[in-house]
Amino acid sequence: MREELLINVTPRETRVAVVENGVLQEIYIERASRRGLVGNIYKGRVCRVLPGMQAAFLEVGLERTAFLHERDIYLGESGESQDDAEVNGSISELLREGQSVLVQVIKDPLGSKGARLSTSISIPARNLVYMPGNTHVGISQKITDEGERERLKELVQDCAQEFGPGGYIVRTVAEGVGEEEIRADMAFLHKLWDAIQERNENEPAGVLIHEDMPLAMRIMRDLAGVELEKIRIDSRETYQKVTRFAAKFIPELTPRIEYYPGERPIFDLYGVEDEIQRALERKVELKSGGYLIIDQTEAMTTIDVNTGAFVGHRNLEETIFKTNLEATQTISRQLRLRNLGGIIIIDFIDMDSPEHRSQVLQALEKALDRDHARTSVTEVSDLGLVEMTRKRTRESLEHVLCEECPACNGRGSLKTAETVCYEIFREIMREARQFDAQRFLVLASQEVVDLLLDEESTSVADLESFIGKPVVFQVESLYSQEQFDVVLT
Repeated sequence: MREELLINVTPRETRVAVVENGVLQEIYIERASRRGLVGNIYKGRVCRVLPGMQAAFLEVGLERTAFLHERDIYLGESGESQDDAEVNGSISELLREGQSVLVQVIKDPLGSKGARLSTSISIPARNLVYMPGNTHVGISQKITDEGERERLKELVQDCAQEFGPGGYIVRTVAEGVGEEEIRADMAFLHKLWDAIQERNENEPAGVLIHEDMPLAMRIMRDLAGVELEKIRIDSRETYQKVTRFAAKFIPELTPRIEYYPGERPIFDLYGVEDEIQRALERKVELKSGGYLIIDQTEAMTTIDVNTGAFVGHRNLEETIFKTNLEATQTISRQLRLRNLGGIIIIDFIDMDSPEHRSQVLQALEKALDRDHARTSVTEVSDLGLVEMTRKRTRESLEHVLCEECPACNGRGSLKTAETVCYEIFREIMREARQFDAQRFLVLASQEVVDLLLDEESTSVADLESFIGKPVVFQVESLYSQEQFDVVLT
C-alpha cells in the first residue's frame, strides 16, 4: 500500500492529510487559536471535589475547568489506578481543594465538556512511550510476531536498568529497531522528564508545564512508518524544521521528505479539498449505487446503510449482502476521515443468512485494522445493527470546521413557512384579547410574508374581520424563516 503525508501550512493553520493509494484516509487540523491539548502536562489546582461523582475539577489555565475522574488517579510508583488499588474510600481522601497536582490531558475539550485529565504521565518518543509513575513494560498489540515482542521486551528491560525507574510502552514503529535507537529514546525521555519535574517544582499551580510538539512534528513521530512513501510539505520553513527533526530522530525518513513549491495548492493536487467538503455531508455515495447516511449527535453516531440505486444481478439477498460488504470499507474510511468517536451504531440492511452476517462483521473488523484509534465491535444483532466504539481523544472534523446553525439551533430542520403563519395567527389572537391596539404589525421573513399575502390571504382577511383590527406585514431580511414579531401600533 502506497501511503503519503501531505502537509499544508498557512500562518494560522496547519493541515495534514494521510493519503493511501491516492485516496484521502485521515485529515488532521491544528489552528493557532485552538491547538489540541492532548499530551500537554499542567500543574493543576483542585478547585472542586465531588464525592457523588467520584471526580474533581481542576484549574489548569484553560477557559473551562478540566475534569479528573477517580479511575484516572494513579497511586505511587506502582502505577495502579484507584480502581485497582486497595483503597475503597472517597475521592475526597485522595484530593482536597487547593491541592496542586501534576496532570496530563488525555482528551481535548469536546462540546460543552472540559478537558479530561489523568495523573498518570506518559511522554512519547519515536519508539517508546515513557511512564514515570509505572514499572510495566508493554508492547504494542500491532506487533504480532511473538519472537519480536519478546526481543523488544528484553531489550527495553536491559536498557532501562541504566536509566532508572519508570515503565515503557514499545510503539508499533519500534518493530525491528536495535539497541542504539532504544537507548537514544530513553536518554531523550529521561532528560525531558527531569526538565518537567524541575518546572513543576518552580512554577505556581494553574500553568502549562510541558506542551506537546506542533502538529507536523507529532505526525512524523506518531504516524510515519515503514509504509510511508513520501512526505510533501508546501512551506519551506516547516520543511526545514521537519527535515531537522527527522535527521535527528527518524533518519531513515529524511530522503522521503520533499518541499512542494508548486503554484497549485498541494491539497487541490490530490483532490483533498473536495474530499473534506464531502466528509461534512450526511450522505455518502457507494460505488455500486448504494449510500450511507451518517448522523453525529452528542450521545452517539448512527450510520444507516441503504441499497439506493443498486439493484444487483442475481437476487435480493445477494444485493443486500454486496451492499453491506461494500459499506464496511466506506464506513471504516469515513470513521477515520471524520474522526468519529464514542458509541457508533451501524444499521446494516437486514440479512437473513447467518453466514452473510458473519462475513460482513469480519469485513468490518478487517477494514478497521488500519485505524490508528482503538476500536471495539460487537456481533450483528437480529435487527442488523452493529454496535461499536472508537476511542475519541480530539474533536471530530465537523466540530473543528463547523458550528451550530443559528437558524435551526442544530436541529437540522426548520419549521415550514405555513407552520410559522399559523403561529403568527395564534399570537395575534392572544394579543388582541389582552391589549387594545389600533392595528397589528407583523415582522417576518420574506418566505412567510409572501405566503401570508398569497395563499393565506383569505385567512388573514378572516382574522382581521374577527378581531376588528387591520394586520400589516413587513419583511425583515435578517429574520430566519422561524423568526417573527407581532408589534402593537
